[in-house]
Amino acid sequence: MKCENCTKTECSKKQKNDENQSSTRESVNTTEENGETSEFHKLAGKRVYLSDCLACDRCVSEEESQRISQQNQKELFGILNLNKKCDTSKHKVLVASLCPQSLPYFAVKLNLNIPEATKKLCSFLKSLGFHHVFDATLASDFSILESQKEFVERYRQRNQDQQALPMFTSACPGWIRYAERVLGSQVTPHICTAKSPQQIMGSLVKDYFAKQQGLAPETLYHVVVAPCFDKKLEALREEFYNSLQHSQDVDCVLTSGEIIHLMEQSNVSVEDLESTPLDHVFGDTEGADLARHDGSGAEGFLEHIFKFSAKELFGVEVEEIVYQSLKNRDFQEVTLQRDGEPLLQFAAVYGFRNIQNMIQKLKKGRFPYQLVEVLSCPGGCLNGKGQAHTESGKADKALLQQMGEVYTSLPVRLPETSAQVHRLYRDWLQGAESQKTQEALHTRYRPENPASSTADFKW
Repeated sequence: MKCENCTKTECSKKQKNDENQSSTRESVNTTEENGETSEFHKLAGKRVYLSDCLACDRCVSEEESQRISQQNQKELFGILNLNKKCDTSKHKVLVASLCPQSLPYFAVKLNLNIPEATKKLCSFLKSLGFHHVFDATLASDFSILESQKEFVERYRQRNQDQQALPMFTSACPGWIRYAERVLGSQVTPHICTAKSPQQIMGSLVKDYFAKQQGLAPETLYHVVVAPCFDKKLEALREEFYNSLQHSQDVDCVLTSGEIIHLMEQSNVSVEDLESTPLDHVFGDTEGADLARHDGSGAEGFLEHIFKFSAKELFGVEVEEIVYQSLKNRDFQEVTLQRDGEPLLQFAAVYGFRNIQNMIQKLKKGRFPYQLVEVLSCPGGCLNGKGQAHTESGKADKALLQQMGEVYTSLPVRLPETSAQVHRLYRDWLQGAESQKTQEALHTRYRPENPASSTADFKW
């Protein structure tokens, strides 16, 4: 059994899928609606599950496979060992950026609150040889701000540009890969052009921070600690490589689980680690307190864009967002109404079965949403396979619940209120509307094979 878009004669996930398909079906709610089998079950009976399709290494190029395999502990220690040798011309300045969705995992694993666990993690990374450790929430601020600004622009152009709406968020590399490889040119123009937080952090480190330190970008080795494996492949995208400087914006991605494994291998005692505060791209610790965005297990794109758009487009202040679950809690919608008429309709679509449900809605023309926050992991980014799954590949529900609880304990901070963001727009980007902002914070997503998509979407 293969995905309908697979061109390979045999899928490397076939055996696993055949063994698990019946049990997987039993775990899904099989309630029939209006006497008809749900859209997902029609799909499930015909093709391999999308999560297995994207995890299959048969569609990854040989070069990609080789470079992904280099993003591991062995590669990191190779860089660290070079720094111990006398030839300083080969030394690297090591920078680590911590994704905000990874921090709850470390808090639970170390049995500490998030601020204290982050300080212990910073201490451990510096004991290995890292020179700077940053919180990547700053990059999420930029990604959200640029996304909400783009949505308002697209909404105002909706009558002149058929590709303006709906807009799909661009923070999840698993979703992006599927859209480019499978859905093709009918969907990619609808993807938000804002870079993901990971890649904005890459631009920030290799451009602004490198200049602040008087360093060439290629002398920095930038490691991102992330909750999922898909981020490794995202870091290898061609548009995130500077050929003139021979520098990738993100040199290596290690999952949260890989870092914990490193700590276990090193026989490090948490009690013996110092509480080392995170560094800041400005070289000080001003305003470096940890905070989160609205939204439980995601980056908060939907909630921030919804509130911003309601105020910007309709003059409505939204204090609290009320979600309405559709097929399940990972397919929810949010509506802004006036006099009973919908003004805005957004959807949160998490997990591959719900992505398939969304695609079926598109094909049938039953798609009222102007914006969709799409994430490949059920439950959002906290449930990334690089931190929230057991060795057997199943989600660790108890761990996930604990992570959700500690994550919501952090205070919410609006990206618009960040003094660091405003300072960087001024000092790094020469203004929010500058060409530099477009180059550093935006990209374009294109179908890998424009002729391969046969989907007929009714927008």
